[in-house]
Amino acid sequence: MNTIFEKGRGGLIVSCQAPAGSPLAKPEIIAAFAEVAEQNGAVGVRIDAPENISAVKSKIKIPVLGIYKIVGDQSEVYITPTFNAAQQVAVSGADIIALDATFRTRPNDEKIEKIVRQIRSQLNQPIAADIATVEEGLKAAEEIGFDAIITTLSGYTENTKHIVKPDFELVERLAKKLSIPVICEGRLSSAEDVKRAFDCGAFAVVIGNAITGVDNLVRKFAAALPANNKASVR
Repeated sequence: MNTIFEKGRGGLIVSCQAPAGSPLAKPEIIAAFAEVAEQNGAVGVRIDAPENISAVKSKIKIPVLGIYKIVGDQSEVYITPTFNAAQQVAVSGADIIALDATFRTRPNDEKIEKIVRQIRSQLNQPIAADIATVEEGLKAAEEIGFDAIITTLSGYTENTKHIVKPDFELVERLAKKLSIPVICEGRLSSAEDVKRAFDCGAFAVVIGNAITGVDNLVRKFAAALPANNKASVR
């Protein structure tokens, strides 16, 4: 096992992100989120975009799992979709590169197998596969050669959109079959969720919205106000 992952065994990785257009979507604020995560016991952070990764790396010592979200019209794959995107993540200082490793077609029909070979030969970076199904996880680990599997995309692809809660079954099935880390990510929102993830064999957990999703949290509570809830108004 790559030593960078061993440091995260049994730990919490905080996804420090903000939606486009949010006042929080600034490198210095993302870096502040990461500092708070480090100071309060996180073993790593998940950071999107080169400018944010660079800002975070200048502030913290725990590992940075870097991604680069690039949304386009030609493909549903947007998490580090190309080798160029992975290269920018590496150059910005990320300790680990995470990529979408689902079976979906990538931009310009770039193949994940080729991207991984390029990362290995040119960047020499540890890599994690964001997947949605057992089959994708097994292929990423056993055939393509990723260093870790993350259940990030369960519930967010066409064939998994019916899943609206943490996919503990996916974690458990992969953890029983694989020797590399299986990291649970996706809709974890409570201490009970975290405990169950580890009971299912998770190596570590990633939590984002429940910790750093300030925009979503404000909307959630605002929606419960009497003025926004006609059913409660008599």
